[in-house]
Amino acid sequence: MIRRFGLFALVVVLGVAAGLRDGFDRWVSDTVLPPVLAETSVEVRDRNGALMRVFPVENGRIRLALTLDRVDPAYLDMLVTYEDKRFHRHAGVDPIALARAAMQAVLRGKIRSGGSTLTMQVARLLENSGTGRWPGKLRQIRLALALERRLTKAQILELYLNHAPYGGPLEGLRAGTLAWFGKAPTRLTQAEAALMVALPQSPETRRPDRHPKAARAARDRVLARVKAPERDLKAAVPDAMKPIVWLAPHLTDTLRQQDPQAPRHDLTLDATLQRQVADLARRAVAGQPRGVSAAIVVADHRNGEVLASVGSPAYAATGGALGFVDMTRAVRSPGSTLKPFIYGLAFDQGLAHPDTLIDDSPVAFGGYAPQNFDGLYRGELTVREALRMSLNIPPVLLTHELGPARLMASLRQGGAEPRLRGKPGLAVALGGVGLTLNDLVQLYASLAAGGQARPLVWRRGTEAPPGQRMMSRAAAWQVGHILAGIASPAGAATRSGQIAYKTGTSYGHRDAWALGFDGAHVVGVWLGRPDGTPVPGAFGGDLAAPILFETFGRLAAARTPLPVPPPETLILSTAALPKPLQRFRGRGAVFTGDQLAPTVTFPPDGATLRQSGEGIPLKWRSGVLPMTVLVNGAPVLTEVRRRDAIIPGLGPGFSRIRVIDATGRGAEVEVRLD
Repeated sequence: MIRRFGLFALVVVLGVAAGLRDGFDRWVSDTVLPPVLAETSVEVRDRNGALMRVFPVENGRIRLALTLDRVDPAYLDMLVTYEDKRFHRHAGVDPIALARAAMQAVLRGKIRSGGSTLTMQVARLLENSGTGRWPGKLRQIRLALALERRLTKAQILELYLNHAPYGGPLEGLRAGTLAWFGKAPTRLTQAEAALMVALPQSPETRRPDRHPKAARAARDRVLARVKAPERDLKAAVPDAMKPIVWLAPHLTDTLRQQDPQAPRHDLTLDATLQRQVADLARRAVAGQPRGVSAAIVVADHRNGEVLASVGSPAYAATGGALGFVDMTRAVRSPGSTLKPFIYGLAFDQGLAHPDTLIDDSPVAFGGYAPQNFDGLYRGELTVREALRMSLNIPPVLLTHELGPARLMASLRQGGAEPRLRGKPGLAVALGGVGLTLNDLVQLYASLAAGGQARPLVWRRGTEAPPGQRMMSRAAAWQVGHILAGIASPAGAATRSGQIAYKTGTSYGHRDAWALGFDGAHVVGVWLGRPDGTPVPGAFGGDLAAPILFETFGRLAAARTPLPVPPPETLILSTAALPKPLQRFRGRGAVFTGDQLAPTVTFPPDGATLRQSGEGIPLKWRSGVLPMTVLVNGAPVLTEVRRRDAIIPGLGPGFSRIRVIDATGRGAEVEVRLD
């Protein structure tokens, strides 16, 4: 009887135990897990894999994705040793640690140690729950047991590495090591690893930049636990949080908007060059009037890959410069920077050759009468000289022959998107059209690539569709050869001939440009005010060209010489050219009188002047130097190589003054002296 009762009692006890076990299993199995695939920061990397920018996740937190294979094994050993030495043996809860924590709470009346395992800490981080209170601790225990059933130890450890807090907005070991040590967690010193172990327990009260003593003490406790050598205890703790890398903000904003779901953006940019060019942009506006901004683009014209892109000197509205505006994409007037393409098209169409003579004299097309920037005229000169001097009359003459629509079509063939209201007119030759800095860099890249359009690309692995040909190889080389002969800015380290470049200034001094290329790279520089207001005295040659040459200086190690002429290039002097190419003869232009004849501008014909012991001033325009001045038929000045003079010794009464140029053309006025 007793034996049967004992057997019955044993069955009851086992049944109760089994029921408790089954209930416990259901309790754990029914646990609803929080999301374990938390959002991580979108990363932007350069052509070499270097980090360029990190976009924060919710609430501005920086959480960088990390896997175990990218973590220093010594750190992992230290973490487990200090935080949870039985991590690899328990099922999510360490009974020994919990018992110790409970005993301390009973004996001392408060919780001295939580007894939390790494899995329980992960549970707390996933739910963002507090610590120290028993209801919260019970929830962490349940969640930790459930996590251990559904995830591997490696997965749990990775969750900890991605969620542990390291002060301020930093979440995850990778964000922590970048901010505090400026490096990835692949190789850490023992002192660095110890600080990373200690920080998550109290990330704000142990922040090294705010509480260095608390940070050092916490780190040293970890070092003592792992029996680190004395030298590690003497290592300094960081005194400041390093800024998270933030390069090319305008471009990275644009690319992320284009592909918002991508977790990572791999770019063609070079992070080192990007930093250097951004610094040049900041220096370019230093000392400039309020509101002046700058933008720079560097690309490899052999494949179209952009190596650096600076949209403004500062990504902020500082100094009135509207730094948030990306000036690489802003539509502006290109000024004289389109002139090389006009000449290239003229070469292609057989209208001109670099050594063709062309007239730089007053001209009018209906109501449009362009003038040179300085108001002077040079008479007959070669196309080569006209381009190097950036004269306005010759390219307008050529555009009139080509047709403005042909010029616009060529710009589109080069990959640009010119903006124009209405039908194109001759003013497009001098900048009367809207283009962006990216447009101009692409056009000059096409010119440098032998006239073959070279679309710009910013993403690694992107192959731009083949572009159209905007001009022949020979025409492109001839233009580049002319531009390479323009003198370098004062003080430039790079000599003339090594870089083909052109500057430009838009109407009203609103935009200062410089575009140039060598055998491998093309660079574009813009300065001005984003709101379009003028910058008095701003010239492309003075402001933008020095920055262009400094940028090429940063590329010195990768510089490539300009190419040799293609075999089909016609290289002849003016006299040796075919007759139709020796002189450009336009059609339909209405010239004001003889375009080469001089015109006396002072004194006016019929003027009455007072006698002066210093002589009578005489000024004229046009004409081929040197000049001869006659008074009443007698020469008084010869071999005058200026466009002004002083006539001495005139007596009272009427005098007839005549100026004659080197070709025999002349002009005269009659004046009366009192």
